[in-house]
Amino acid sequence: MDNDQRTIMAIGTKKGLWLAESTDREAWTLNGPHFLNLEVPSVAIDTREGRTRILAGVNDWHWGPTVVYSDDAGATWSEPEQGAIKFPADTDTALARIWHLRPDTAERPGVVWAGCEPISVFRSTDSGESFELNRGLWGHPHRSQWGAGFGGAAVHSIVPNAADENTIHAAMSTGGVYRTTDGGTSWEPRNKGIRVGFDPDPYPEFGQCVHHITADAQDPNRLYAQNHGGVYRTDDSGDEWISIAEGLPADFGFVFLSHPRTGGTVWTIPLQGEGERIPVGGRLSVYRSTDAGNSWSEQHDGLPDADYNVVLRDAAAVDEHPGSVGVYFGTRGGEVFASNDEGAHFATVATRLPDVLSVRAAQFAGAAQ
Repeated sequence: MDNDQRTIMAIGTKKGLWLAESTDREAWTLNGPHFLNLEVPSVAIDTREGRTRILAGVNDWHWGPTVVYSDDAGATWSEPEQGAIKFPADTDTALARIWHLRPDTAERPGVVWAGCEPISVFRSTDSGESFELNRGLWGHPHRSQWGAGFGGAAVHSIVPNAADENTIHAAMSTGGVYRTTDGGTSWEPRNKGIRVGFDPDPYPEFGQCVHHITADAQDPNRLYAQNHGGVYRTDDSGDEWISIAEGLPADFGFVFLSHPRTGGTVWTIPLQGEGERIPVGGRLSVYRSTDAGNSWSEQHDGLPDADYNVVLRDAAAVDEHPGSVGVYFGTRGGEVFASNDEGAHFATVATRLPDVLSVRAAQFAGAAQ
């Protein structure tokens, strides 16, 4: 297979990990499951340093959570004997789940971030083989007041600033968005303008149930947020947020994706209400904006007219294909969809998998295995 045309997708589910490969991002070959019957809530594909490393946050119901990785497209997997992520003994805390894995920029090779439950951030400098707890966030005075979202208390989004390695945003349920500008030594809440409909104070300093955040491709100080009711943008690194929900059929959901090269181009998948948690009207659609959320257009070609399954925050991704960017997502009904033309049309990759928790895709890097 020609590596220049080879795309690999990692699909983490409630009961195992599947890998899909394609040369045109329309027809896919699926293999798996890997880690059958183990929960895989987070995956990442790291194409830095001239190779393709697949990372998976695996939750073993007996041995506990850890990060495993493969450098040969899933043929073999490596796992640290003592576990890749663990809390230091003095914290008297056990790791519950690895919610999010995020390789940093190409200019920071080896750095991989992990967002975990209980609410915490870990950092690796060896491409995900070992991680260290960020003490600044763990020791934050707000920590005792952070709560659990419907799925648990976790950091689920980590966004390193592409222009400044000392600036990182992290989002948690529940707690909101926090920012560090000193490389993680200290963190401050950055939630001004984000409304909390379930709180007596509709605009608290922190406590927001943010569902996902992502950064703009061209302006590292522009971020987007999908909240538990509310879709937002900040143009000043989180100092103030404005609503960009107008034009969407609902302001609830979990997914927010940004184009890897084109500023202002983003995608979201609205859901109907916080109680129903289904595609609006049962019609599964992606919504795209090319003007930073000032207007939205529906993308539905190739998607079901009747689907009543949630798309979770980490179960959606974009690739960095040099032509048209690919858009990918999976549902809790076990269906996986892929677009090779930035969402204009979707093809079905898989059906009837266990509920999909995490999806990532990337163009293959390195020699064929």
